[in-house]
Amino acid sequence: MRFGPYRTVSFADCSSQKIPDSERNRSWLGRTAHHGDPTLELMTLVETGTRALIGAVFGPTAEAETSYVGRLLHLLRPDMLVLWDKGFDGNDFLASVTATRAQVLGRLRNNRRTPVLSRLLDGSYLPVIGTVRVRVIDAQITVTCADGTVFTRSYRLVTTLTDARRYPATALIDLYHQRWEHESAYYALRHTIMNGRLLRSGDPVGTEQEMWALLGLYQALRTVMVDAAESAPGTDSERCGFTIALQTARDQVVQAADVILTTTEPVGLIKRRVLAALLPPRRIRVITRKVKSPVSRYSERLDDGRPDTSRTVIDLDVTVLGLGPEERSLPDVSREDRHTHRSPHSRRERVLELPRAGPERRWPARELAQHLGDITLGTMYRQLSRWTKDGHP
Repeated sequence: MRFGPYRTVSFADCSSQKIPDSERNRSWLGRTAHHGDPTLELMTLVETGTRALIGAVFGPTAEAETSYVGRLLHLLRPDMLVLWDKGFDGNDFLASVTATRAQVLGRLRNNRRTPVLSRLLDGSYLPVIGTVRVRVIDAQITVTCADGTVFTRSYRLVTTLTDARRYPATALIDLYHQRWEHESAYYALRHTIMNGRLLRSGDPVGTEQEMWALLGLYQALRTVMVDAAESAPGTDSERCGFTIALQTARDQVVQAADVILTTTEPVGLIKRRVLAALLPPRRIRVITRKVKSPVSRYSERLDDGRPDTSRTVIDLDVTVLGLGPEERSLPDVSREDRHTHRSPHSRRERVLELPRAGPERRWPARELAQHLGDITLGTMYRQLSRWTKDGHP
């Protein structure tokens, strides 16, 4: 996929690929928190349109995400627009990516405060993050589903595309949704190919070989699927079914059927079957991401109003939010010093408003998290602990 002159790519990690619980694998990856099978941390750079792999690294989950990403930065090019989620929000990481001359469209944490240089006509504004001049877009998106469910969420995006006329805020907000194509790539790897199975080797060397073989198979199938779409002008590669491509490839290996082409036809068996069973055009749908593992840091995520099952979206209302008066001159400060520049709408101020309004009532952490709506229970506990340690009321 391209956005203007740029090829859209994304960074994302996957930390749920399990391997056998052997002594050698444990010495390499360590034990998980629940003492189950060791898991690999996989970090990839993917092209969002085709979901093809550009690069991949993997290893112990204890290593930081940004450490793995650093090994893939050499693959970025000036004609790329990189998408990432708020887990990568950091001054040093932003500087490292922009040093490759690639463009950026990522998500910032909602509590990030930046010094504002100027405000643009579309509601976005130009601040400086670290040493990089960027553009920030605050947006509120209201989703209406076919069954009448309505919910609203806020997003804060950052980009190095500072020309608001050439790259309107609404177009960038719509483009950012393409980052989720990366999750489709991981679904194909973990569920379609592996079908929930563990890798087989009890040795790190064998595990690495299996992992590269898995990634190689995935890439080969994606290449065939893209070739199939390009052989039929006007066909979107997103409509090519990965499961069909995998099952056809498996049949060819088992039956040795149509392995050698006897004609000059440019489309092989996999391509023919993919094109014969194209998926319908994608509908706009929404569903809450549910985490089943009880040890996941996201397992305590509170109900945010989104449906638990897939629902068709019939309307999206996107509003670009301008700067509030209290935010226009706030400097970009560290977490430790942020309380000296706090806004009346900061998280701590919102928490303190509750006991002020009802001093006789006790507010458990769960109720505080539910009231705020944008924080998990675990994060609420850590936030309260940090405020207490820093001596704040």
